[in-house]
Amino acid sequence: MLNGFRIVLVEDDEIMGSSLLQRLELEGASVQWFKQVRPALGALRTPRVPVDAVICDIRLPDGDGENLFNTLCQTVSPPPFLFITGHGGVEQAVRLMQAGAAEYVTKPFEMPVFLDRLSMLLNSQSDDQADPTIGISAAALRVDELALQAAASDRPVLIRGGPGTGKALVAKRIHDQSDRRAAPFVTVNIARDPNLDAALFAEQGAVRTVADGTLFLQALSRLPGEQQLKLLHVLDDGFDGRIVASCGHDMEQIMAGGGFLPDLFFRLDMLEIPVPPLADRTEDAVWLASRLFDQFNSRREMRMTGISRLAEQAIRAHDWPGGGREVRSRLARAIETASGDHLQPADLFPERIASEDRIMTLAEARAAAERRQIIEALERVDGQIGQAAKLLDVSRTTLWDKMQKLGLSGQSD
Repeated sequence: MLNGFRIVLVEDDEIMGSSLLQRLELEGASVQWFKQVRPALGALRTPRVPVDAVICDIRLPDGDGENLFNTLCQTVSPPPFLFITGHGGVEQAVRLMQAGAAEYVTKPFEMPVFLDRLSMLLNSQSDDQADPTIGISAAALRVDELALQAAASDRPVLIRGGPGTGKALVAKRIHDQSDRRAAPFVTVNIARDPNLDAALFAEQGAVRTVADGTLFLQALSRLPGEQQLKLLHVLDDGFDGRIVASCGHDMEQIMAGGGFLPDLFFRLDMLEIPVPPLADRTEDAVWLASRLFDQFNSRREMRMTGISRLAEQAIRAHDWPGGGREVRSRLARAIETASGDHLQPADLFPERIASEDRIMTLAEARAAAERRQIIEALERVDGQIGQAAKLLDVSRTTLWDKMQKLGLSGQSD
């Protein structure tokens, strides 16, 4: 009934918790059991793999389920919650459902009734929601939200972000969720295609073969001037398809230097989706590493157990200048060369071994600590710089200056 689903159980009662754990695992679910709010909160904020549902007692020794749910809602979109409550807590459970929780059951309950409620909740969620596109952080879920909004429209979309941030995944997500999903999704990588004119405009080129589907143009800023004019003419003549393009954050400078036609740029920039760098979404780096670990580990003759906590900490601390491509490359190499049961920091970052005796300077330590604190504040307020400045008790200008020095990005508010 529950095969393949990942469930978090938050229950302090040993008898109730053990009973639920055994039955859920018997039904095929993978279960993490927590007995207090605090460890459950940490696990749900940065899960190693996506969580399909949370089963949570409302009364817990260090708080209550309502506090857990509301705290999660401040920074992430939580998984559906199934609350367990006594008859005296029904009013509270109803209030939680009005706030976005999915379901509740009252004690005592029959196990078949409980399993039916849980199964209905999980199946309805799996029908309505796809896996996260680029991650599980608040910033990544915001990108996914913008992609779904774009899918409901028919205007051109411009996806902006650095290398390895998942722009192609966002483009495919838009197409797959749009009314054009039955038509072709055609990709032209402008930076890599040796014959762009043929790839775009020949008889079997993308402009003709896409029909009323989606044409995805990668590395838009690299499109030569001649092809820019041709594409503009195609749009003027009545293009049946939809264009989704991706680029970096330097298009304005390229246009100012005469390298790109403003008329074409503004035709393609009707809807814009900014994708933050992976360095600003450390929990997404851990999430991606976990997904890739399962993929690469399945190819090993002697399979590993998992990624160690120390390795996860090292993943969070790394800047990931190569984005998701760097995560993939490091994971593939680490799993191929690792000798232990768990991936360790040295497996992922072997270049650090030679300098492991070096002590970080006070300036470096201070910068690293400030970076972590700023990233955490930005994640809590969905990237809004003004609100983050209030949390950090500094002026907006001071925070902006520090973000520029540390290479961080946020949103004006």
